[in-house]
Amino acid sequence: MSEKDLETGTAARSPSLSSTSLTDEITHARRFAEQSDLEKVYSRHEDKDVAFEIVPTTDPNVVNWDGPDDPENPLNWPSKRKWTNIVLLALITTLTPLASSMFAPGVPQMMDDFDEKSTDLASFAVSIYIVGYAFGPLIIAPLSELYGRLWVYHINSFLFIAFNIGCARSTSLSMLLVFRLLAGTVGSCPVTVGSGSIADTFRQDQRGWVMSVWTFPILFGPSIGPVMGSYLSAAAGWQWAFWFLAIVGGVMLIIAAFIQRETYPPILLERKVQRLRKETGNDKLRSALQSSKTPRQLFLISIVRPTKMLLFSPIVFGLSLYIAVTYGYMYILITTLTPVFHELYGISLSNVGLVYLGFGVGQFVGLFAFGFFSDSYLKRLAKGGEMKPEYRLPLLWPGAVLIPVGLILYGWSAHYLVHWIVPIIGTTILGLGLITAFMPVGTYLVDAYTAYAASAMAANTVLRSLGGAFLPLAGRRLYATLGIGWGNSLLAFIALAMLPMMWVFVKHGERIRTHPRFQLNL
Repeated sequence: MSEKDLETGTAARSPSLSSTSLTDEITHARRFAEQSDLEKVYSRHEDKDVAFEIVPTTDPNVVNWDGPDDPENPLNWPSKRKWTNIVLLALITTLTPLASSMFAPGVPQMMDDFDEKSTDLASFAVSIYIVGYAFGPLIIAPLSELYGRLWVYHINSFLFIAFNIGCARSTSLSMLLVFRLLAGTVGSCPVTVGSGSIADTFRQDQRGWVMSVWTFPILFGPSIGPVMGSYLSAAAGWQWAFWFLAIVGGVMLIIAAFIQRETYPPILLERKVQRLRKETGNDKLRSALQSSKTPRQLFLISIVRPTKMLLFSPIVFGLSLYIAVTYGYMYILITTLTPVFHELYGISLSNVGLVYLGFGVGQFVGLFAFGFFSDSYLKRLAKGGEMKPEYRLPLLWPGAVLIPVGLILYGWSAHYLVHWIVPIIGTTILGLGLITAFMPVGTYLVDAYTAYAASAMAANTVLRSLGGAFLPLAGRRLYATLGIGWGNSLLAFIALAMLPMMWVFVKHGERIRTHPRFQLNL
């Protein structure tokens, strides 16, 4: 890049600069251009975690970040702005997993109101919400990578409110099932896109804590939901689970409209281009991240991307399959804890939701432990060198052991009607195991596919949601056929049978991910 080019480009964008400030900007741009000859402009220096590669160019009409420390780049935002966005996102995310299970204690009331007797339909009324999680990400993730995160959040939040009102106003089971499916579809938005927002704003060695804060409601919501739902349904009827979600969702949408910020770099850089066009009158300015493809072509590519990741990347498919099975276990418990503790232990329907707290406590402890150890463990394995995504995967092992232990303790203690605290301890261990399986996989996908983190999580969410939706349908029949002791033992044996696959990914994950045969043209 010549000094003449630098002067031409800078002057064209800032015609009102004084000669002194113009000289300073040319000097800064020359330094940045020299650095760009050595590495990609948008590389993240410490960890080489590249989200969007911008090839250096001498074209004065191409608008880029003003150096690697540009404050407009989300990676360089002040911590206060980043964390405000993340905490708000976590609060919004809380509602959608809460909605998956909050309705569960009110199902018997709903079945009586609609004069339905089928136990399969009773379970499906809860799990059909998760079916929506399987379809929503395939559309929502591509839209967030085309049009940015913010409007995707806002639009889906509005639809989430509308569909929950539809659930509350339902006059038949079929009507309720349709609205539950639609609510789950749009409710998958923060669960899918949140990982992309984290990748936009935080570097690799900072994501452990951030992922813990954001993931907490995704897994804790289904645990606390039945506690709230049991009291609401007992006091005001099953419909009030949905009214509660709609009211709180409306409040959160209003707050988000004023506080939440766009984080997607291509959208922010495009806004910078539009601002400079107005300031300079130069309509030829364009973003360094602008694609030569049409929006329709980009959408078609983006909508296929999660499916490609799922079908053609062994490590994405394998990790997603493992999470699908463990996530299914969580919803088997969510749909069966109420009848188990109500019928076997005689806990009243108004108080039975409290038994879910053991599961939630285990998840809380797991999230805290992962947030505390994950980033430091990553740095320790890197030893000052490259922080590979695969360094997240060894933390899978605690969960791989705790899940079968929790299942067996819960199942056999309930089978022999041991004091109720013992099966609760079993669900606590299971909750701890599930979170320590879930967190390393989610963080690994964000680290490995940073630019397409939303698509990677969409691929994971699709398979995970199918497990969460359909495995619970077999839960009651499993216990009726084998008993709660052997039924949970069978689930534990399946989890143990998947351990060799986990060992392969921990040991050879990098070789599998980088193998030319499995490279995806994303």
